[in-house]
Amino acid sequence: MSSQNAPYPGPQPNYAQNYYPPAEQGYSFNGYGSDAKDPYEGDRFKPKKRINDPIFLVLFVAQLLGFAALSGIAINEWISSGGLGGGLGKSGGKSGTAVTLNRSTVYLLLLVTAAAMLLSVTYLMLTRMFTKLIMHITLILSICLNIGICVYYWITKYYSGAIIFTIIAVLSVFSYFGFRSRIPLASLLLQVVMDVSKHHKSVYVVAFISLIIQAALSVWYTFTVIATYSKWTPGSNSCTSSSCSSGKVAGLVFFETFSYFWTSQVIGNVALATLAGGPYGSWYYFGPREMGEMPKHPTLTAFGRASTLSLGSISFGSLIVTILDVLRLVLNMAQQNASADGNPIEACLACCAACFIGILQSMVEYFNRYAYIEIALYGKSYIAAAKDTWRLFKDRGIDALVNDSLVSMTMTWGSYAIGLMSSLFAYLYLRLTEPSYNVSGQYTAPVLLFAFFIGLMCSLTMTSAIEAGVSTIFVGLGEDPQVLAIRAPELFGLIANTYPDVTRGVPRP
Repeated sequence: MSSQNAPYPGPQPNYAQNYYPPAEQGYSFNGYGSDAKDPYEGDRFKPKKRINDPIFLVLFVAQLLGFAALSGIAINEWISSGGLGGGLGKSGGKSGTAVTLNRSTVYLLLLVTAAAMLLSVTYLMLTRMFTKLIMHITLILSICLNIGICVYYWITKYYSGAIIFTIIAVLSVFSYFGFRSRIPLASLLLQVVMDVSKHHKSVYVVAFISLIIQAALSVWYTFTVIATYSKWTPGSNSCTSSSCSSGKVAGLVFFETFSYFWTSQVIGNVALATLAGGPYGSWYYFGPREMGEMPKHPTLTAFGRASTLSLGSISFGSLIVTILDVLRLVLNMAQQNASADGNPIEACLACCAACFIGILQSMVEYFNRYAYIEIALYGKSYIAAAKDTWRLFKDRGIDALVNDSLVSMTMTWGSYAIGLMSSLFAYLYLRLTEPSYNVSGQYTAPVLLFAFFIGLMCSLTMTSAIEAGVSTIFVGLGEDPQVLAIRAPELFGLIANTYPDVTRGVPRP
């Protein structure tokens, strides 16, 4: 580890030589001189005072108010009817209504939220302690998962899905050897980010606050969905009018889920922009706080920009991902219905479309993360940030970003594992308590799905704090590589040896 007055670049293994010779040698980094550039160059950290993408800001606020109004109506009726009974544990589960979800489900999902928060913190601690080991494990687990799905589809004679996942499984096996050679650089990059975050406690403050807000949103969503089932499910005691129907319940839950996904995306991306434009961006361009050049309260300033002037741009990018997510869910449902009806061709087409949408969604999410960093640093609109992000990708080369993909994959795999453990916890709770509304198991699937999404969203919000640092370093490296040679010379040396084209920087228009 470095001393207090050094730029705390993290671990210093002897991967490569020191790549920043003294200034008196006249060394330049592929055209960059040894003199430091102005951190405020190009409106960086001092964007123009204007609201970007106001239309999407209005749409986001409108849907959130709509969700709040619907939630208020449903929850008010639910509370007035006593929450349809139910309670904590086995005795509480037996006391509720047998028609639909009741208060017992609320207690269950509250426990799931608490468990997801604890597991998220634990996973980050383990990742810092055993970085390379966990990266190897996640690579192997990814391959095993693809092979497992492939085998399952062949056994169940779901041939369309089996063919697709056979191709995916074969490609993942061959790609393992290429990914494995990139683990040292990805591991060092992740460790540098975690060590930087130790010197900026605001990283963890932002992560925990966003996690708490995400958990609160999950609880609110849970109450709203349960109250919606209670108020509009035919046969429920709360259904006092002829407007109750299963179709209405499905439509309202669809809107609530759409709103939950969009709002969750915005919360996580505001946190990402806050960290990129605050502690991580300031560390990269101004140096450690001990040098005295970093502006005061960079995290609060970045949050102010992200939650006001740039909120419309963040909502724009988040909406694209939400729409793709909803489309994928609809296609998955269409695939299941086609399979149940004995239409293999329709099921195959729906499966292929769902896979395509899933791949597109992953690409957009990955691309958006860099666009949000451009928004955080320069205050750009979403379209302008997207164009500059594409230029960054094209000029530097996608291959150089694979290391970030390894970091992202490690964090995402942990989040999926936490989501699965949250679902397992919910399943065991249902089995042990045997609530009255789930005697025949008709609500097991939706409850497990809610638990999975709560665990997944909570963990993704927490790990996004680390991914923000990794992505910010890549953006800074693409634009001003000589700065990283000063901040973290060993990391820069390893990158220069592995990807020499990366260190030439991307010229600004």
